[in-house]
Amino acid sequence: AGAGLLRRGESTARRGRRTLRAVDEEQIRAVTVGEPPPTYREVVLTEYDPEWPRWFEHAEKQIRGALGDAVMQLDHVGSTAVPGLAAKPLIDINLVVADTTDEAAYVLKLEAAAYVLRIREPDWYEHRLLRGYDPPVNLHVFPAGCEEVDRMLVFRDHLRTNEADRELYARTKRELAAKEWKYVQNYADAKSEVVQEILQRAGVPTKKC
Repeated sequence: AGAGLLRRGESTARRGRRTLRAVDEEQIRAVTVGEPPPTYREVVLTEYDPEWPRWFEHAEKQIRGALGDAVMQLDHVGSTAVPGLAAKPLIDINLVVADTTDEAAYVLKLEAAAYVLRIREPDWYEHRLLRGYDPPVNLHVFPAGCEEVDRMLVFRDHLRTNEADRELYARTKRELAAKEWKYVQNYADAKSEVVQEILQRAGVPTKKC
């Protein structure tokens, strides 16, 4: 699912590589809407592209045009929101609505704007994920008051201003991207330890299991 920082509140200390792979495959399939997620042999990172903020501006117009006042908050997050950071060429956007379980209030309208519902996670903040394709977007939908929204913004803003942690995160991403992963979400989960380390330095309390 991409940009979520620490999935389902699990601590990295409890996540052995063998267990992670087995549990995540079952969970990934359970939360996927529609066709099973594609499998990948590699994660391709590209150098930072100054077009990415413009991709967000274009997607923001699409989303606000589709939902109007139902949009409570809309933010460009993830690596493509950090100048100088390599990333997959797909932007992550956080959308906050009043109630993500009321899909009739937003999913159909987004589908009319060419977004496709791909993830439904009742056990992780009632998170929903829709994919957009022009520009390529992972649209994460969270309910009002969700702590994950603030955590992702703190992480983004810290990386924008802290060169040492930005370089640490970039190095970690490149090392993990060089490995083979069955699902892209496995690659995202493998970054959890360094994400937690950076969040602690940014002043975010350790997330409990």
